[in-house]
Amino acid sequence: MLERRWWSWGLQGEISRLGIDVFHGTDFAVPYLPLRPSVMTLHDLSPWLDPAWHSESDRIRNRTPMLLRLGLATMVITPSEAVRRASIERFHLQRDRVTAVPLAAAACFRPIARAQPAPPYLLYVGTLEPRKNIGFILDLWRELRREHAIDLVLAGRRRADFAEIPPESGLQVMGLAADEELPALYSGATAILYPSYYEGFGLPVLEAMQCGAAVIASRDPAIIEVAGEGAVLLDLQDRPRWMEILRVAVEQPEQIKGLREKALLRAGEFSWTKTARLTRTVYEHAIQRFRK
Repeated sequence: MLERRWWSWGLQGEISRLGIDVFHGTDFAVPYLPLRPSVMTLHDLSPWLDPAWHSESDRIRNRTPMLLRLGLATMVITPSEAVRRASIERFHLQRDRVTAVPLAAAACFRPIARAQPAPPYLLYVGTLEPRKNIGFILDLWRELRREHAIDLVLAGRRRADFAEIPPESGLQVMGLAADEELPALYSGATAILYPSYYEGFGLPVLEAMQCGAAVIASRDPAIIEVAGEGAVLLDLQDRPRWMEILRVAVEQPEQIKGLREKALLRAGEFSWTKTARLTRTVYEHAIQRFRK
């Protein structure tokens, strides 16, 4: 009740007091009273695709479609064209009301020269949650470990609805890692695994590519859009192919040197400056649209 009162009245008072021109809701919500132009970011459609992916997102599932249907979000931003197309179709939005604004990796993500770690390791970076297909990563690593001495590092916050992973030899569940730690982790990994069921953008993929890492990821539409030719993208059903690529990465690392070079080239096409400029343009469109 307090949150509803804040969104209905308290927020409006702050907007007026601060003289805000545009409100940007980055958490699937905008003010309930359309007194100013607003922009809503739809990071992805995962709350609506599978309830098991977000067990505590009922309010988002119910509230966001209503806000969009009532036109309370003047403009909508998505992080990829894949999410833009899907959101237009699912919520019946006008095409000129939705703009894809790609994200970027921070400047700290760059190749870090370091000695080959012993033992080598595979790496996953991201939240530990049902949508990320962590079980598949563990299965691949366990099979590979029967042939090669290789560890697995899982770096990311474990969400409350994701079961704790029991300890086992060669597995490091390091929890949330600071950005300053990640470039060295990405750079030193034999391969980055990202077999996500669904993504709105896939920022860890881009971070890893910007570090010149060898990324093996699922053929999710958003990941395909972001990675281009800078990563190996595979169907989740083709487990033998995943194992084949992993064996090449371990046994013949020189074979994937070209992939690392392509990753750096592709990552260079993204920047937060570009993101900021595109976002400002959306704000300007929101103001123009609101005045009509």
